[in-house]
Amino acid sequence: MSKYQGVPWANASNLGSKGYRCGYCGINVASSLGFVAADSIEGRYAEIRLCSHCAKPTFFHGQSRCPDVAPGNEVDHVPDGVYALYQEARNAAAANAYTASVLASRKLLMNIAVSQGAPEKLRFIEYVDFLADGGFIPPNGRGWVDHIRTKGNEATHEIVLMEREGAAELISFSEMLLKFIFEFPARVPIEQ
Repeated sequence: MSKYQGVPWANASNLGSKGYRCGYCGINVASSLGFVAADSIEGRYAEIRLCSHCAKPTFFHGQSRCPDVAPGNEVDHVPDGVYALYQEARNAAAANAYTASVLASRKLLMNIAVSQGAPEKLRFIEYVDFLADGGFIPPNGRGWVDHIRTKGNEATHEIVLMEREGAAELISFSEMLLKFIFEFPARVPIEQ
């Protein structure tokens, strides 16, 4: 039994060094311990690497990996429920669940609007209008909000799977919106 950062992993072996950014702790690591599939899976090489920082496993299969690094960044001063949904969108993308990520990003707009005083049970477009009319969207940002709405509607109402690039794009805009509405205003010193 080998020990890796205090976490026991039975029969982990030295696979040679492989650099990657851990999807759990976000640290760039050079992992050497892990497990290799005895045979290829679906004709592709597969392995599990143990992070040299947090010891959690990452599954590599061909060019894909799980968990991947969550797109976007941490944002401060966001209400708990809104932040949890933002993290859900990021984590879904990291787990290769891109359609779920897009749907969470769409729902995030509604939750942001309600956190800023919009009544519940409006039609989705009314939440978008609330954000736009209330000055919660930065200049030239209406197109991005409409893009989230459109991609979310596509994921909701059409038989189509979303891709990583689309999910990451919506998370990026959602992050900017959260910073614009919550984080940056909280950084301004309160005048007395």
